[in-house]
Amino acid sequence: MTAKAMRRFVFSPTGNAGLPLAVESIGYNPEQEPISRPDGYPKYHWIQTEEGEGILNYANEAVRLPEGTGVLLPPGLPHSYKGSSAGVWRTYYLTFGGEAAAQIITSFGVQTSSLYRLDSDSSFVPLLGSMLARLDTDTDVFGLETSTDAYRFLGLLSKYGQVSPLSAARNIERLIPVLKWMEQNFSDSDVGLDDLAEIAQMSGRQLSKLFQRAFGLSPYAYFVQMRIHKAKELLAGRSELTVAVIAEHAGFRDPSHFVATFRRNTGMTPQHFRKVYS
Repeated sequence: MTAKAMRRFVFSPTGNAGLPLAVESIGYNPEQEPISRPDGYPKYHWIQTEEGEGILNYANEAVRLPEGTGVLLPPGLPHSYKGSSAGVWRTYYLTFGGEAAAQIITSFGVQTSSLYRLDSDSSFVPLLGSMLARLDTDTDVFGLETSTDAYRFLGLLSKYGQVSPLSAARNIERLIPVLKWMEQNFSDSDVGLDDLAEIAQMSGRQLSKLFQRAFGLSPYAYFVQMRIHKAKELLAGRSELTVAVIAEHAGFRDPSHFVATFRRNTGMTPQHFRKVYS
């Protein structure tokens, strides 16, 4: 069998800024080299075996990736991977972020850090290859069409991917009640780790460990990201609300803390964001 040539597309970070899902890169590697990332990767990173087998190490476990499997790694999760001793390992990969990436992943019920077994007869398996083939003839400089493809990718993964019972994150579904509770109570500035642990019916330490595996974030950091997202919606869609009122609605104790946190997470002040996006 003749291997396909390596292909890779990288999108401009300025060209796709502000997209709900922003693809950073997509590629095919006919001879996947060993990778070690002790600090994790800064974006969501999907790796899928087309042929052969790889070994992925993360969360203190070694997971085999045979043909027809893949894993979505969250940002910041330390990991490494390499081909097994049995021949060449051929892979597809996709890296992406975006303002709503975490929320979209959650809404589809897609589990990060979980081994997915893919239905070989579905439209999901050839999807990344189709995306690459289109990009061979269509530049899509700003990544708009590819962003739409990424949304479709997550939808099809949710529909056709089956989480392996051997996944390192087989208990991640236990976070769903907490995520729903966060969505309903994000405006309460008094919420702490003990409250979240009580909803999850586990210790704060165990909850923090699951959040780190699922999202590469602590429960509090994830909650802050959710609040920032809610604040963006209000800034862009409710021009009659002052920044102080939005800070209160989004669960921040005071406007100065909100402004500082918003700027640290987005690189701009709430007033600047409103001017640009409203």
